[in-house]
Order: sequence, then structure tokens, then C-alpha cells
Amino acid sequence: MTELERYELAEGPAYHFEVSRREFAKVLGGGLVMLLAAENARGQESGRGGGASETAPRDVAAWLHIGADGTVTAYTGKVEFGQDIRTSLTQAVAEELRAPLGTVRLVMGDTDLTPYDQGTFGSRTTPFMAAQLRTMAAAARGALVELAAAKWNVPASALDARDGQIVDTARGRALRFGELTQGQALVRTVPADAKPSATPPARWTIAGQAVPKVSAREIVTGRHRYTSDLTRPGLRHGKVLRPPAIGATLVSLDTSAAGGAGVSVVRDGDFVGVAAPTAGEAARAMERLKAQWKTTPQPSEGQIFEYLKKTPPEPRDGEGWNRGGQVSGSVPDAMAVAAVRLEHSYTVAYIAHAPLEPRAALAEWQDGKLTVWTGTQRPFGVRTELAEAFRLAEDKVRVIVPDTGSGYGGKHTGETAVEAARLARAAGRPVKLVWTREEEFAWAYFRPAGVIEVKSGARADGTLTAWEFHTYNCGSSGIRTPYEVANQVVEFHPARSPLRQGSYRALAATANHFARETHMDEVARAAGVEPLEMRRRNLKDARVRAVLDAAAERFGWPRAKAPGRGCGLAAGTEKGSYLATCAEVSVEPDGSVRVRRLVTAFECGAVVNPDHLRNQIEGAMVQGLGGALFEAVRFEDGLVLSDRFSRYRIPRFSDVPELDVVLVDRKDLPSAGAGETPLVCVAPAIGNAIFDATGIRLRSLPLIPSGIPAKPAS
Repeated sequence: MTELERYELAEGPAYHFEVSRREFAKVLGGGLVMLLAAENARGQESGRGGGASETAPRDVAAWLHIGADGTVTAYTGKVEFGQDIRTSLTQAVAEELRAPLGTVRLVMGDTDLTPYDQGTFGSRTTPFMAAQLRTMAAAARGALVELAAAKWNVPASALDARDGQIVDTARGRALRFGELTQGQALVRTVPADAKPSATPPARWTIAGQAVPKVSAREIVTGRHRYTSDLTRPGLRHGKVLRPPAIGATLVSLDTSAAGGAGVSVVRDGDFVGVAAPTAGEAARAMERLKAQWKTTPQPSEGQIFEYLKKTPPEPRDGEGWNRGGQVSGSVPDAMAVAAVRLEHSYTVAYIAHAPLEPRAALAEWQDGKLTVWTGTQRPFGVRTELAEAFRLAEDKVRVIVPDTGSGYGGKHTGETAVEAARLARAAGRPVKLVWTREEEFAWAYFRPAGVIEVKSGARADGTLTAWEFHTYNCGSSGIRTPYEVANQVVEFHPARSPLRQGSYRALAATANHFARETHMDEVARAAGVEPLEMRRRNLKDARVRAVLDAAAERFGWPRAKAPGRGCGLAAGTEKGSYLATCAEVSVEPDGSVRVRRLVTAFECGAVVNPDHLRNQIEGAMVQGLGGALFEAVRFEDGLVLSDRFSRYRIPRFSDVPELDVVLVDRKDLPSAGAGETPLVCVAPAIGNAIFDATGIRLRSLPLIPSGIPAKPAS
């Protein structure tokens, strides 16, 4: 899987069953198990053909266990890294099973216990995994009703499931779920053409409600253990020798001074690491290594946009790119007669994920089997990486993911797990490796930098007639315009990035929305049409119009013009969600810009948990501030210069404006994911507001890393 594959994620479920029934029953220790057979589904992780599971088996990866005490355990390969799917998936199971929320627990992201799953990315959990678990729980509920009906010798239609019991209202009796299972395993396959229907959102009583975070107490009291908190008997601490610059190769290594009691030094090609009884001893041993490196010239940030346009990726045999392109009509013909013609370039910088919890892994070898605890969004993908690195069968590798301290798309890969496992094998003991903040900034992958070129034509009233959109390196997510244009060319052009790059929250949709919504504002200004009316005039998508109108109404658009203040808006759709963001900014006496207010209207179908959805949207809005205003990775000739928080500006409490969220709850529509999309309209809304306040058009992200430029951009 290439770097581009890691961040261009196609939609669609790809879950399949990988635990034998015998092993599964042994793990559960008895109870009710539901296995669901579903239609074959193609799953792919990238915009290209293929993927981790070309055709999913008919036994889909979803199951449920009901213990004799009534405890309900659901299993999923998804992981929790701050988006609070542990709560929303628990709600889904409790809703369909008709069980009290407090009786349901989730086992997540353990490759020995949970079904195969491609990973927690792409806002797939709510539309796909939650749907799978709802189907499974509804099937289990039906089975419990049938068990009670047989026990009482009454028609199943006379019974109901309620509050963890099967009740016979007419006769005033009830049986608890655990009483029905009696701790015995019951395996039932549900054919694809006989799936039980789930409860419609309009009738939800547990889902759709603002229930508290199920693991809140463990998190706020510190009882929860992240990977970096874990320990094992005989634990050693690891450190890895990093090159002085990107692309450097190891020429020579002297390890003679690095040894000591309990210290192991490992070299495998260019990989060099140490394991020691304490983290301090490991750091000192690393300092005593004497390494010589050979470096090669690398592009620097001042050259990056020209470099990306001129440097396509190296071709691979049998591989083709899904560029997300579309062609309709004739752009040249439409441009020739357009009353308004514009052509501009927009750029976005590399930015870092900067998670509060850096990468960490604890690896242990025992009886020929490798177990790794690590914070990753792709436990099964990391299992494959480990199996390949050590030439092991995958059933000899177990990956366990504790609930993780944020990922934002940055924890798809398993390099830290592989490093820890290498050190553990050499040391003959468990090894924990925790990256430093400098390592996280310099050696993790970044959100891709890119160039977007847009050419448009419109009638005098602002109606679009031509649209040509080329995005270089950013990716194809969110590349297509929601606006109606008869003549279009839209294409993604991959490039060879000098820096390691990969998935980032919302993928390329942030860059593509920034370019499109900034350009839409420019067309509106050139045509002399009010920006909101310009968008409404070119929209036929009722869902985009609805959020645009909702945001404008809450914001009070258009606001009265005030000196030094400006307002902007942006709208779009991605991952099945729809949003519009309005921004108000002020230009301060010292020339700095302050974002005063952000309003986002958001629609993702039926809302599962309104409080947690609002938290996700607000969090994305704050994160979006950084990329909009000042976040950028600085680098020169292979050296990342922004390698710590003092050199990499992220949003602070003082930067956060008034945040307002309007939830458009569509109970008539299936739920879509919401972990990514709220980010994508923050930057263009702010950029358009800055233009409204200053008359200066900014076409590069970050917009104002050093304040407002002295002269308007051309």
C-alpha cells in the first residue's frame, strides 16, 4: 500500500469473519452468538482498484455475546481515538437489542478477538459498522423472542423485547436475556436475503439521544491506560536512531560505547535501535552511538509547489490512478462566450497531525507469537505489516489497540509497532517504544501539500457555465463541485512528494473545498452578485441548500458592514455529510486578524448522539483554524525545521472564536459519518471574510502565518 493509498479512502464496507467458531466460542465462554451473512462487498482503501479484501465472505464480521448475567458484549475491529464511537456503537447495540445501555460493552480493535476490519477512517463507522451492529442486535433480539416463545409455548408475535427482558404483557411475565441463554452458545447464521430490519430513527429511544460518554469516568480520572502507560514483566524501554535528514543513508556505525548492563543494540540495515532497563538509560545509550550518514539534496519548501506540479509519481506495473476526474461538455467553448472569466491558483502547505499522544507501541514475543499494543487506526493493517516484517503467519501476530489519544488520520501505519518488535526480539524481553515530540513532528507523515488550479466562466448574473479544476498531489476527496455546471473538467494529478505524506482528517477535501469555495467567492465578486445568492443560484442539491440557508439564518447573513470587520461563507459535501460555515473576522490595530465567530450548519442524516456530534463539529472547527491561519511544516533540504510545538503553531485557547453549531437532524435519512467533514469549510469561510474586511484575496493555506500581507495578492 502506497502513501497515497493511505489517505485516499474509498467508501464501502469490507468486513469479514476471521475467527473460527470453535475459537470464538472458547473466547466467549458460552452465551448467545449471532453471525450475520451479508452480500459480498468489494472493499478498497484507496482511490485505486483493489484493497485489503476484494470480496468479503458471506459470514460478515459482526457478532454479539449475551452472558448468563445479562451482560452484552459486542465485538468490532473499529477503534476509539477520540471520536467517541465507543458510545455511539454502544447506543446502536442497546437500541436494537432493547437492552439497558449500561449492560452493553464493546471489545474494540483486538485482532485475536474482533472481526477483520480495514480500519477506522473515512467516516465509515456510523454508516457501515453501526449499521452492521444494529442488524446483528436486531437479529439477536428476534432469536431471544423465539427462545422465549418456545419456552412458554406462545406465538412469537405475542412477545416483545424491553429493557433486557422478553416480556409477555398479556400474561404478566418476563424472562431476562441471561435466563434465556443460560450461558450457552447459540450460533445462528442469518441469510443475506433475510436480514431483520432495524428500528427507524424516528422510533429511536436510546440512539438519537445525548447519552454521556460511556468511558468518561476512566478518562477523566486517569484510570484508562494508553499505550504509553502500559507495562509488562521484565519490560525494557526502546529508542531508535533517526537519520539527520530525509533521504539520508547509514554509512558506518560504531556501537562499542553504547553497551552496558541490560542494554541491547540492534542493527538491521539502516534500522538502529537500543533497548535498556529505563528510558533514561536507553536515551544515554543512543547518545553514545557513533553514526555516519550520507545525505542527498532534497527540495525545500520554497520550491515545493513548482516541484509537485512537475514531478509525477513513478509508475508501477499494473497500477492505475483513480483521479476522481470528470469531463462534460466543452469548457473551451463555454469560456469563449462567458461574460465573467477567471483563472487562479491556490496552494496548501504540508501540515502535521500534532496528536497529544505521540506514537507508541509495546511489543512482546512469547512462544513464537508476537503481541503488540499500539495506538493505530488500522489494527489488522498493522498486523499485516508485522507479519510481513518478521515473516510470520498472521495468526502468529496479535495487535491490541487501547483507546487512543487522537489520530486525525495520522495513525494508519505500523512503523512504531515494527520498531518495538525488532527491539523486543533482540532484547528477549518486552520493549516499549514511545516517540518523542520531535520524532512525531519530523518522522510521522504529513497532510499533503498541493496546488489547485481553477478556471471558471459565468454569465453576467453569476450563473456558472464553465468549470476546470486541477488538483496536484492533495488528493481527490471532495474534488467534485456540488454546483451545477454544464461544462466541466475535474482531475486529480498525483505527484512525487519529497516529504512523507498520508491521511489527515478530511483528507484532500479541505484543500479542494478551500480552492473551490474561495474561487466561488471570487466569481461572485467579479459578477457583482452577493456571495450567498451566487451559491444558491448555482445549487440544485437540496441538502447543500438546506445547510447553507440554516447557517446563514443562524449567522444573520448578511451582517451589517462594520469598519475592520468582514464576513465570509463556504458550503460543501463530503463523506455523505453536508455543511455550510459562516465566519466573521476583525482586523486588529496591530494588523493581525482575529476570527470572531464561526457558525456551522451540519447534516449527516439521522443524528445518533447530538451532544457528541456537536463536540465533533466544534473540535473540527478549532482544528480547522490552525490549518486555515498558521499551521505549516517548515523544511529545508530534507530537514524538518518545525519539530516541536514552540516551532509549530497550533490553535490556542486565545484563538478560539465564538462557536455555534446548527444540527440539521434528518431522521428520514440513514446516518452518515461526521468525524471529518466539519473541517472542510473553515478555511474558505475565513479567507472570504478576510477579503470582505480588507479587500486582500489570500489564495494560500495557511492564510496569515505572518499576518496580513502589505499589498493585495494579484
